[in-house]
Amino acid sequence: MEADFWHQRWSTKEIGFHQAEINRFLKGYWGRLELSSGSKVLVPLCGKSKDMIWLAQQGHRVLGVELSETAVQEFFAESGVTPTIDQQGAFKRYASGNIELLVGDFFALTATELAGVAAVYDRAALIALPTKMREAYVKLLSELLPSQTQTLLITFEYLPGAAEGPPFSIDAEEVKRLFGESCYIEPLESQYFDLRGVDATEHVFHLNYR
Repeated sequence: MEADFWHQRWSTKEIGFHQAEINRFLKGYWGRLELSSGSKVLVPLCGKSKDMIWLAQQGHRVLGVELSETAVQEFFAESGVTPTIDQQGAFKRYASGNIELLVGDFFALTATELAGVAAVYDRAALIALPTKMREAYVKLLSELLPSQTQTLLITFEYLPGAAEGPPFSIDAEEVKRLFGESCYIEPLESQYFDLRGVDATEHVFHLNYR
């Protein structure tokens, strides 16, 4: 989607994708990654997700990347925290404690920003992108992430034409097509989900970059 689309969504508060509670799959499966305390976790297209607070509470260093500065400002305001703000390359950087959020175009990331990343938590990035951008996103991650980086990936699947993305429908075959060459893929769970009145299935995967 074009940048204006997401800026408009945040401006008009059309953010149905934002979850008020910590994601149940994150809490249920994150332990499978067996990360050490202090590990750096990338949260792409992070919005103002409270999942980042939970990850930080587990002892991780959280690196979020978000196009909308409004989302980042709201994240810290709602957390009751005043971040430090500076410029880091192509990004405006907001940071407090072990959470740092980069405001800017995800596709402007370099290996410098992603150095030391041990894991990725993707609940809202892959499903937010149309096909071509999705492929570019996967390619960027495979090129820049350190080897053996792990990912907890959550996707939605629904019948063709049943809904208009985002979120886009991504089934297990699409995950295999996108990540099969760069990652080992372990399906963890599939569960029925009511996606704004549409019958959908939520899928959870553990990916491990080769």
